[in-house]
Amino acid sequence: MQFFKRLYLNNLFFYVLMGIMAGFVFAYFFPSLYKVVWLLLFIFLAVTAIDILLLFATKQQVKASRNIPEKLSNGDENDILIKISNQYSFTVFAKIIDEIPFQFQLRNFEIKRTIAANSKDKFHYHLRPTERGEYFFGKLNVYIASPLRLVARRFTFANNQMVPTYPSYVQLRKYDLMAFSNHLFNYGLKKIRRIGHTMEFEQIKEYVQGDDIRTLNWKATSKRNQLMVNQFQDEKSQTVYMLIDKGRVMKMPFNGLSLLDYSINASLVLANVILKKGDKAGMFSFSKKVENRVLAERRQSQMNLILENLYNIKTDFFESDYSRLYVDIKKNINHRSLILLYTNFETVDGLHRQLPYLKGIAKNHLLVVVFFNNTELNELIHKKATTIQDIYDQTIAEKFAFEKRLIVNELRKYGIYSVLTQPENLTLDTINKYLEIKARGIL
Repeated sequence: MQFFKRLYLNNLFFYVLMGIMAGFVFAYFFPSLYKVVWLLLFIFLAVTAIDILLLFATKQQVKASRNIPEKLSNGDENDILIKISNQYSFTVFAKIIDEIPFQFQLRNFEIKRTIAANSKDKFHYHLRPTERGEYFFGKLNVYIASPLRLVARRFTFANNQMVPTYPSYVQLRKYDLMAFSNHLFNYGLKKIRRIGHTMEFEQIKEYVQGDDIRTLNWKATSKRNQLMVNQFQDEKSQTVYMLIDKGRVMKMPFNGLSLLDYSINASLVLANVILKKGDKAGMFSFSKKVENRVLAERRQSQMNLILENLYNIKTDFFESDYSRLYVDIKKNINHRSLILLYTNFETVDGLHRQLPYLKGIAKNHLLVVVFFNNTELNELIHKKATTIQDIYDQTIAEKFAFEKRLIVNELRKYGIYSVLTQPENLTLDTINKYLEIKARGIL
């Protein structure tokens, strides 16, 4: 029974068999072909038996393995490595069918390779998850055929592997290397002119061209008989909280990823930048109630704590309760902090319903509201209109786009900062806003 479970008949086997059956039909009308067709049938069965013996003469002639990361990065291309070794004394033709987690909905995934005798091969493929959680890989099925290619032998490896999908740690590594290098400008991170001297004193150094002459230290200059300036550094140990709205407004998908997951990925990267800048990073999420709370600290385990809480954010996308959010912030955040609120407003009326609570938060904290441009509307606006319906659709789309700009102006009236961004630019734009606030010393 186990033998038949491992035996697989290739398409070539059925094509040849159908040809022989057709020969028997023709032999009915041309009896002289009858013996020839029987001879071909016996040859075919003999060759098939030889093919089976070549493949099944030994127990294990092929080994394969699937190497997957300890965790997948949500929204990014994750590399999966397949290794396979051929211990047969002849070249084999391999068809690899990996049982990929159902979340990817890949029903026809297969890879075909030709592997020389007594050699090894490896290849990669990539998966892009669009939701956090546990992903289960099934069996790694390898079908091996000899040069005759009539039948194949099935090998099974790497049965039932589970891998969790976390917020985008690929972006975390990317910006960890870039955040303080000289190449930030190319990625959208820019230097901001400092206003005043609200920075912490760091050291006295020799003047070089480009230093601010207002920072000249005249006492040190007279002692060294050369120009000396005071050097300042950004104030440290400031408190920064990331608030993630997990209500229904964050359910909208872009490129397969919801606004909620875009916000989670950006929060992870921003938390790393905050801690590297010497500030305290904290976060929590809210919908009908406030959850996933991480108090702002600078301890070594802070990033792992934030990562685990971001991974565990779950929601049914209920209507968000901003009144409860306001009460919770007033009760638990007692000193002035920078609060980045990830949410989304589509209309000015939607903003006005929550504006009293946002104004209340902004009285005691520096509030930055991060919300999203609808990129699909932008495509519709710039699309050439050919019918009256197209013109009507473009007019409605322009109205919604204009409402987004009105929301920015409305927030500015009440001293509330805002970041209006496209989902794919969210991480860069929020880091830029944080660095701008740090550079201007307005916290």
